[in-house]
Order: sequence, then C-alpha cells, then structure tokens
Amino acid sequence: MDGTLTIEHGSLADFLQICAAGLDALEEGSLGVIRRYTDHSFRRLQQYNPIGRSRANVAHHYDLSDELYELFLDSDRQYSCAYFRTGTETLEQAQLEKKRHIAAKLLLKPGMKVLDIGSGWGGLALHLAQLFNVNVTGVTLSNEQLKVSRSRVAEAGLSGQVGFRLRDYRKESGIYDRIVSVGMFEHVGVTHYAEFFAKMKRLLAPGGVALLHAIGRMEPPGTTNAWLRKYIFPGGYCPALSEVVAAIERSGLWITDIEILRLHYADTLREWARRFRENRERARELYDERFCRMWEFYLAACEMAFRSSRMMVFQIQIARQQNAVPLTRDYIFEAEAAMPQVAAAQ
Repeated sequence: MDGTLTIEHGSLADFLQICAAGLDALEEGSLGVIRRYTDHSFRRLQQYNPIGRSRANVAHHYDLSDELYELFLDSDRQYSCAYFRTGTETLEQAQLEKKRHIAAKLLLKPGMKVLDIGSGWGGLALHLAQLFNVNVTGVTLSNEQLKVSRSRVAEAGLSGQVGFRLRDYRKESGIYDRIVSVGMFEHVGVTHYAEFFAKMKRLLAPGGVALLHAIGRMEPPGTTNAWLRKYIFPGGYCPALSEVVAAIERSGLWITDIEILRLHYADTLREWARRFRENRERARELYDERFCRMWEFYLAACEMAFRSSRMMVFQIQIARQQNAVPLTRDYIFEAEAAMPQVAAAQ
C-alpha cells in the first residue's frame, strides 16, 4: 500500500499466486500452529457484530464513493461470485447466469413475498420481480446502496412491487414465502450464526424456501486474514461449511440442497481486477494512490485465495419442511431452461 514493494517481472497477481501456493508448507510449521491457535482464541471477539457494530463495518466498505463500484463491477452491480456456465461468458452474462441459477432454486411463483437479506444495489430483487412477478423486500445496512436501490426501483416503475429498507435483518418482521441472501452471510460472524438461522426460521413460511449464497473455506474453521480484517472487511469471516451446517441443524431447519462453486469466484475477481486497472486513474482521482494500491492488493489476493488456496463459494437451499422442494435436482435445470431469455445489461 505504501509503494515499497517493487515487482520487476510479472504482476502482483503472479507474485501472490506463488505466495498462495506456499501457504500449506508455511502452515505446517511451528509458527503456523501458534498463529492458528492464537487467532482461533480471539475469533469470536473479532466477529462479534451487534447491530451498531454491523452498521459501522458495512459503512467501512460499502459506503465508499458510489462511483468507485461503477469502475469495476458489471452494470447491474453484482458484488458477489458470478456463475460461469461455460467459462466463455462476459462478466455481465455470468452475473445474469448467477441470478437465473438462484431464481431456479427458489421455485418462485407469481405473487410470492420474497425477502432479500443484504440486498446490495438492488439488482437481484429487481430481476426476481421483473421476471417472476413476485413482491420483494430488500434490507441493507448501507446508506449508499439504499439510495441507488430506491432510485433503480423508481426508474423501473416497480415501486408497488419492490421496496428497500435500511434495516438489520434482526429487526425484520413478517412472514415470507422465500428468503434469499447473497454475499451477506460473510458479515454475520460465527458468534451470531444461531441468531441468524433462528431469525430465518421465524421469517420463513411453513412451506417456504430460502437460498444462502456465501463465501466459505474447504478446510476446518479458521479466522479472517488480518490484513483483510483491518483494511477491507472489519468483522467479516468466511466460514467452513461444517460451521454453517451445524448451525442450521441446531435451528431445526432442513438443508435441501448444497452446491459448491470452486473457481467461479477466481474468474469473477480476475475480471474485476482487470476493469479496475483500466479505470485506475479515475479511482486515484476519487481517493489516492495508496487507496488504489490497497484495492489492487485486495482483488489480486482474493483471486489467488480462490484460484490457488482454500476458498470457495457455497449455495445452501434451506426449508422448514422436507417436502418443500422436489425430490431430485432436475427441477433446477428445467427451470433455468424454461426461463425467459433476458439479455445481459452491458
């Protein structure tokens, strides 16, 4: 960040890929064992996110300049893992495929009430409302995202069908036929998993279905990298699948489907980094050179965490009743094939 690292041949991503490839050997040493033990001892405190602290953590990252995110995200501002069905898609196409894939797992029907926990800039909510004629409520803790979301709803003429609130999910009430959460669970913290799924159970109708899309790790429970925790995502944590499954089991909810997306996020991050490089000068005008270096490191390091290390994305479908979804996965692909073809926004 301070400009004291010089890479003479290759790129920052190349350097970080070498680092990521050597992490296993580093972790096996005595210092790695000590670090893991120390970090694990403090992780519940690091991830303690009551409502007030959650608001501050969200503001740290998501209330940056609105224009910043325009510089590297797709036009729909999907700030989560895209779905590269063939690997040849543009970022816009892959993000549209992600929304279609999620919609298929939600088994939507016209008139249903849908809750979007962590609704971002509103793209998923608008997509579901427009294509499936459902009523969507989105909740976010970001003032900047809320302004953009409400503006998009007005422009789309969907004010009577889609609404966004500046509200912590713990303050939400009512009963919903469907609940979706994409890229928000990483901000919950292991200390609050029981609270999260208990709330989901209270909000979900008896025959309802929920879809949780989040970053995870393919290893036992750990902690958030100290640099990411300090500069990028304070209070954030990407859990081991075992932690999430155990919390869902204790809540009394059914897990009806789990899908692991492996290299999809690496490809997403690579495209974000490329777009950021192309618009770097504008980012420097918005902030400064140190910020640009920080952001470049963030995107490159995260890409290598997915490409060469132990990170992945999971989608967990959840229900209150075991017969809430069909008994085989065929319906997911059948639903995607039957969906209206919508051109990806450019």
